[in-house]
Amino acid sequence: MSVLIKNGRVITAVDDYHADIFIEKEMVTIIGENLTMKADKIIDAEGKYVIPGGIDPHTHLDMPFGGTVSADDFETGTLAAAHGGTTTLIDFAIQTKGHSTLEALDTWHAKAEGKTAIDYGFHMIITDMEDDRIHEMETLVKEGVTSYKLFMAYPGVLYVDDGTLYRVMRKAGEERTVICMHAENGIVIDEIVKRALAEGKTEPKWHALTRPTRMEAEGVHRAIAIAEVADVPVYIVHLSSSDALEQVTLARNRGVKAFAETCPQYLFLDHSYYEKEGFEGAKYVMTPPLREKWNQDNLWRGLQFGDIQSISTDHCPFCYKDQKEMGVGDFSKIPNGGPGVENRMSLVFNGGVVEGRISLNKFVDLTSTSAAKMFGLFPKKGTIAVGSDADIVIFNPNRKETISVNNPVMHNMNVDYNAYEGFEVTGISETVISRGKVIIEDCKYVGKSGDGRFLKRGLYSE
Repeated sequence: MSVLIKNGRVITAVDDYHADIFIEKEMVTIIGENLTMKADKIIDAEGKYVIPGGIDPHTHLDMPFGGTVSADDFETGTLAAAHGGTTTLIDFAIQTKGHSTLEALDTWHAKAEGKTAIDYGFHMIITDMEDDRIHEMETLVKEGVTSYKLFMAYPGVLYVDDGTLYRVMRKAGEERTVICMHAENGIVIDEIVKRALAEGKTEPKWHALTRPTRMEAEGVHRAIAIAEVADVPVYIVHLSSSDALEQVTLARNRGVKAFAETCPQYLFLDHSYYEKEGFEGAKYVMTPPLREKWNQDNLWRGLQFGDIQSISTDHCPFCYKDQKEMGVGDFSKIPNGGPGVENRMSLVFNGGVVEGRISLNKFVDLTSTSAAKMFGLFPKKGTIAVGSDADIVIFNPNRKETISVNNPVMHNMNVDYNAYEGFEVTGISETVISRGKVIIEDCKYVGKSGDGRFLKRGLYSE
């Protein structure tokens, strides 16, 4: 169908102007003043921002972890993302140790195909990679998987040693692809956890207290050092602390291709949430954990100065009942992860733009454009330009809503709590267009499962 958006204020990472936008055949075809052509649908965006659809480069849908599976699958998770103004996400396929990465890709294609409300891509989590299988990384590039995630955490599950890190990084560099790094010293952390449990320290807060920021910083430092030698861009995922940010900043100041993302939970939540009464702190058990509040100012400074390029969610929800409660009496058995894919855009707009920390252009860059460039989607995604996919959000900068599990405007995730319960935000994604099709209208879902399409991604660009 054709769509004409009238009277809006168009905001991209570099532009800010008033114009009309004509959409046809899934693309933006004309941008101009006072457009009068006929369209199947006309949207009046008077008084609202017209921005590129959000890109969340870090989600875990239908992911097995700790004896259970994340509560959102590719149907419910992408529907929730659409409600929040995200039109593209990049999830993680997980290679099983000893098995082919291509087998893992097939498994994740089967999980997602025909279910998604929005477009999606995959990173590949590599859990081992011997020399006789390294050639698979060439095939993955041809399949549109141009980034890999490696773990320094979770020994015995996802952890890889430094030799594997270097082997994979070197090949990724040769293929001009990107390494995403979960950087924590998992070996040392496991020892700290073991000692805490032996001392009877079992409450949820000990998840955070056994994962000190210095172990995140050490992991970041080591990951960047190995990536520098391997000559590959490294993207630190879910960076949570000032200590870790310092390592990224030092590397970037030396000209190293080191990049990072942070997440709303590290910008708006803090360690005090673990002190909630009873077992409530389990809702906030994620890795890395929430940090002391003072870290937040430094993370915002990293976003302002460009040392952190993107804001993702690491959306990996587990219901409080039945799933988080698996860890009653032993914090190490609480499934790690929290919900957030639906609330990212409003939280960042409210905390960033409304509160004067970032500009409108920076808001778009952090929630869309930078990820598109990093992960081979720009300019198809991440901007509003003639020829780009018509992934567009009509964003009301004045509408206020309270985030709550009981508010259908703000909570459609398949999880029984919201990490930001009670937060009042200004700035709501009211209409969401995915490749020219309206899928959210006045905050209500009007699309269908299967509207989304798998994206074969290109190579990264800065």
